[in-house]
Amino acid sequence: MMPTMTTFLFDLGNTRLKYAALRDDGSLGDVVAIAHDGDALPADWAAALPARFEAAALTLVGSAALRARLLDALTARCSRISIARTVAAFGGLRIAYPQPESLGADRFLAMLGARARSLTAHDATPWLVVGIGTAITLDLIDADGLHRGGRIAPSPALMREALHGRAAQLPEHGGECVAFADNTPDALRSGCDGAALALIERGLRDAESVLGTAPALILHGGGVDALSGLSGDATRAPALVLEGLAAWATIRA
Repeated sequence: MMPTMTTFLFDLGNTRLKYAALRDDGSLGDVVAIAHDGDALPADWAAALPARFEAAALTLVGSAALRARLLDALTARCSRISIARTVAAFGGLRIAYPQPESLGADRFLAMLGARARSLTAHDATPWLVVGIGTAITLDLIDADGLHRGGRIAPSPALMREALHGRAAQLPEHGGECVAFADNTPDALRSGCDGAALALIERGLRDAESVLGTAPALILHGGGVDALSGLSGDATRAPALVLEGLAAWATIRA
């Protein structure tokens, strides 16, 4: 059982719910990750939560039905619920989009988490923030916290799902990543992972051209561990969206 905390942070994605307590110093408690089917959470998903706590801060990317179920469950447990939304400027981060609300809150919070790392460390390194989930997203932040824009593409998992949907003989899972495959499962894995890696590598090159210096690469999302061949220099931050949500909740408090 988690110790009773006043605020909990919830990141509802397309395939998983992650949550953690917000500590007094603004850091995260232990992160709990729960898989879901897109419609409902497991019956015991809230077993580690206190029966009552003061506040919840959320980002919601899952289906409307799942969002409603999560909000209903939290309403019974806490007195104050706030939902993070993308804004033009917050916490030392300035968004490039002319219509900031059209940028997904998960991307906004991941960038806010990366920016919070820089501010905490008094480090002016720019970031290329890469999320790998249903989609693969790239967002570039310069040393001053200005978002220079981003890219979105299907993740390797979604590429394979789409190919399998059009041609059932193409397996949705399995295979190894190799230079040139001599069988279909390996060819699919190599091609889909290779497309994602090429996008990241091109993003790093273009970022260096835009900034005049190479950004640090930070990776988050459920598909990171399954992607073969990622740079060993990359920072892996599986709870980066929650880190951003922690910064958002702390600044707003």
